[in-house]
Amino acid sequence: AYGAYMIAVSIWCSDPTHLPIPAEKPGTMRSSLTLVGTLWAFLSLVTAVASSTSYFLPYWLFGSQLGKPVSFSTFRRCNYPVRGEGHSLIMVEECGRYASFSAIPSLAWQMCTVVTGAGCALLLLVALAAVLGCCMEELISRMMGRCMGAAQFVGGLLISSGCALYPLGWNSPEIMQTCGNVSNQFQLDWEHAREELVARQWAHPTADSCLFCHVSTGQLGWGDSETCSGTCQLGWAYYCAGAGAAAAMLICTWLSCFAGRNPKPVMLVESIMRNTNSYAMELDQCHKP
Repeated sequence: AYGAYMIAVSIWCSDPTHLPIPAEKPGTMRSSLTLVGTLWAFLSLVTAVASSTSYFLPYWLFGSQLGKPVSFSTFRRCNYPVRGEGHSLIMVEECGRYASFSAIPSLAWQMCTVVTGAGCALLLLVALAAVLGCCMEELISRMMGRCMGAAQFVGGLLISSGCALYPLGWNSPEIMQTCGNVSNQFQLDWEHAREELVARQWAHPTADSCLFCHVSTGQLGWGDSETCSGTCQLGWAYYCAGAGAAAAMLICTWLSCFAGRNPKPVMLVESIMRNTNSYAMELDQCHKP
């Protein structure tokens, strides 16, 4: 009887399908990120949203035209002139994007649109993966976090390049009409125009005067702040995009080096090995008399 019992136990133990599979504790959700990694995921989301929102909003450049405020981004504009009755210009007060990519005022702004858009898309993808890493245990390893940090550096570099390209389009006719016909590449104010005209022995302007263009005659002249067609200044969206890019390049890239919880690239293999070891221990216990 004892021998028959031992034979039955050996047969039962030789079939691993009878062994119970160790289950994880219910209700626990482990993150693949460390505490620093959680901070990295939060900052990644903030920088991506800030840069992408600033890229879409037309508040990179503020000016005025025909007595109405005008604002620009790389591919959008608020308030623009159209021909009315009697060939007179009237301002349409609404925001929208340019009708086509070729309608963007300058080549520099076209390049800025593509480069900045690619950088924002890259930051959004990394931020999405980082947020998912807070909820999934086997998603982001230490090496994967560093690769994602490198992607963030590239995304921030692209957005920074777009911000550097943006002032190259300030000499286009559309921007000059909005900026008092005195804007130039990397220069929006009219101080340089004042100095140049004074050097050419024009009438010396007062400290509060600026260069303006008569709409009817097209002649340049000096006038007060009420007569001027307007000067431009950079908007808050431009600075926000640049700040988001700088934070992604410097802070997020550094934090990503410590984001992953496990330095090994494939954690699924370890999980399989743990389950295999638990089965082996159960088999050893079965073979013991």
